[in-house]
Amino acid sequence: MASNYDVAIIGAGAAGMMAAFTAGRRGKSVIVLDHAKAPGEKIRISGGGRCNFTNIHATPKNYISQNPHFAKSALARYTPSDFIAMVDRHKIAWHEKTLGQLFCDDSAKDIIRMLLEEMRAVHVDLKLSCEISELEKGPDGFRLSTSEGPILATSLVMASGGKSIPKMGATGFAYRIAEQFSLPVTETRPALVPLTLEPNLLGELSELSGVAVDADVACGKTRFHEALLFTHRGLSGPSILQISSYWREGDEILLSLQPETDFVELLKAAKRENGRQQVQTVLAQHLPKRLAQYLAETAKLERPLADLPDKALSSLSERIRRWPIKPAGSEGYRTAEVTLGGVDTDALDSRSMQAKTVPGLYFIGECVDVTGWLGGYNFQWAWASGHAAGEAV
Repeated sequence: MASNYDVAIIGAGAAGMMAAFTAGRRGKSVIVLDHAKAPGEKIRISGGGRCNFTNIHATPKNYISQNPHFAKSALARYTPSDFIAMVDRHKIAWHEKTLGQLFCDDSAKDIIRMLLEEMRAVHVDLKLSCEISELEKGPDGFRLSTSEGPILATSLVMASGGKSIPKMGATGFAYRIAEQFSLPVTETRPALVPLTLEPNLLGELSELSGVAVDADVACGKTRFHEALLFTHRGLSGPSILQISSYWREGDEILLSLQPETDFVELLKAAKRENGRQQVQTVLAQHLPKRLAQYLAETAKLERPLADLPDKALSSLSERIRRWPIKPAGSEGYRTAEVTLGGVDTDALDSRSMQAKTVPGLYFIGECVDVTGWLGGYNFQWAWASGHAAGEAV
């Protein structure tokens, strides 16, 4: 005999659990299925284990989608303040870091516990280590053949995420279900991911591995001003992760190191005051020592300032202010925090997240073509889209 529910949700992550207890509060019978052994695994590892659970500045402009207006409805109806209120109700201590990012004081596990408690309070059934072998739609709803036995549900919510971090079980299952029901899926690619460099450039920059610097990083008209990190594979750090969502193979990115500093004026002033100083000594007052040394060496300016023409100092300053680099690629889904692209928003109703041509089928969270910036925005989309579906199923 099949188990009957009003709502079956595939995926016990942020969006899925939010949709589950939101529907449960409305008196719906809900089951959540996940092939993982534990719920909320991406929540657990996020934010260095402290979960950057939202961003107080979240607006639709912080999201990438082929339809930039799609996210407006869900984000307007479930805001960062709404989620903070639930966090406060569960007495979870939190703090704000840079740029409106909110983190747990203690552990990301506090957020998972909160979501599970909310699910238990409305009697949501949770089945983990559950495999789904077949899924079909009949006249009365959806029939799922699972390792827990057959399940019948009036509504089906796909909350199984994207392809990022496959070692945690990411499979792109939601895209296969979308295609099964003839729903379009936009191109998917790794996002919020470190960028790699071709071997010659990587060798040249190898001495900078581990060096971090404040930077403005641009790709086309898009730019982000946050920390940049040189790694043994290429470039990382918040500014690089951000720009990676906009970068495409063949594109050049432009680095501006310590952009608030006027290096040409700094070097000329140092030359006037003490011409015996070395260029790298002056640079090292504002840049990491190894980076200052690299810049001086590659510009062949390893002489006292007094021996250098102003033109050479201006040229070096321009390199610091506008350093073009062409990445070779990215580290891929292995380290990407999210997946760019997904189920085409044209196929979904923006208020309910329901497929326009398949009544009762919903897609939420990362599997949808809505991708947030780094800094809590993707969790806010998970909460908002999960809430939207939970209110509609």
